[in-house]
Amino acid sequence: MTQNWPRHDMSFLAGHRLRRTRRTEWSRDMVRETQLLPRDLIWPLFVIEGQNERTQIKTMPGVERRSIDLMVEAAKAARDAGIPALAIFPNTPDHLRAEDGAEAYNPDNLMCRTLAAIKDAVPEIGLIADVALDEYSSDGQDGLVRDGEILNDETVEAMVRSALVQARAGADIIAPSDMMDGRVAAIRAALDDAGFEQIQIMSYAAKYASCFYGPFREAVGSGSRLKGDKRTYQMDYANSDEAMREIEQDIAEGADSIMVKPGLPYLDIVRRARDAFNVPIYAYQVSGEYAMIELAGAAGAINRDAAVLESLWAFKRAGANGILTYYALEMARKLG
Repeated sequence: MTQNWPRHDMSFLAGHRLRRTRRTEWSRDMVRETQLLPRDLIWPLFVIEGQNERTQIKTMPGVERRSIDLMVEAAKAARDAGIPALAIFPNTPDHLRAEDGAEAYNPDNLMCRTLAAIKDAVPEIGLIADVALDEYSSDGQDGLVRDGEILNDETVEAMVRSALVQARAGADIIAPSDMMDGRVAAIRAALDDAGFEQIQIMSYAAKYASCFYGPFREAVGSGSRLKGDKRTYQMDYANSDEAMREIEQDIAEGADSIMVKPGLPYLDIVRRARDAFNVPIYAYQVSGEYAMIELAGAAGAINRDAAVLESLWAFKRAGANGILTYYALEMARKLG
């Protein structure tokens, strides 16, 4: 016996069946609202002293530190894959680290030699130079410290000197990551006065005091030496209105683009920035985010490759113009 179940009237859906455009792959591609391309990716790289040297970062499976000659080879690979720019971070030898972070403005430091070598060999790729003192200080802080206090204006003076030697070495973009007040204006004025008006500033405008930086600090050698924390200058992760004020101030001081860091836990900040400001916005998929995907994938908890793609698309959907990601080369080759 056939049971005649009552049918609900679905006629109202006739003109509103949203699944129609999702039915086939070609249609899904045609109506896709955001795109993810190699040109959207920036590759962060860690440099060490030596020749033909590479060392693995234990908390970031698959990521390594490279000597300058291998950085040049990495730059060539990035160029060939369609990546527009590299973000460079030095692991300064211990004997060159000091309380005053003076190695940051040594024109022959590891960062400057790396910038010069890549610019000479691969002039067509953009070079983003990180400006902060944690890669040069003996205490792991981004700023100069006196009696336990992070000094703002004295730190800015040191960062201006650092930015100038990086500009002379070949940096295309200066990226202050310290979160000191007034550093964008000071760096912009110094660059202009020195004849570097064409060099951009990509400000870490909304950088939060986050636990997701742990593997990065191992990579640059600052984690084990860090004394205290960074909450007096990096942002409280409970706040979002404050991030808008930080971004607005950096733009007013002359930032050409701004960055939100970390990335995935702060997509709301990316979206708010996109809605409020008409400037290029970048997000940094930081080391802790990378480590979570890698370790969860290795454990079989998630599909690693699918998680990488989904996370990168989330940045673009939120409104980021580009993404700093350790997956840049791998994904550029897949997307290209």
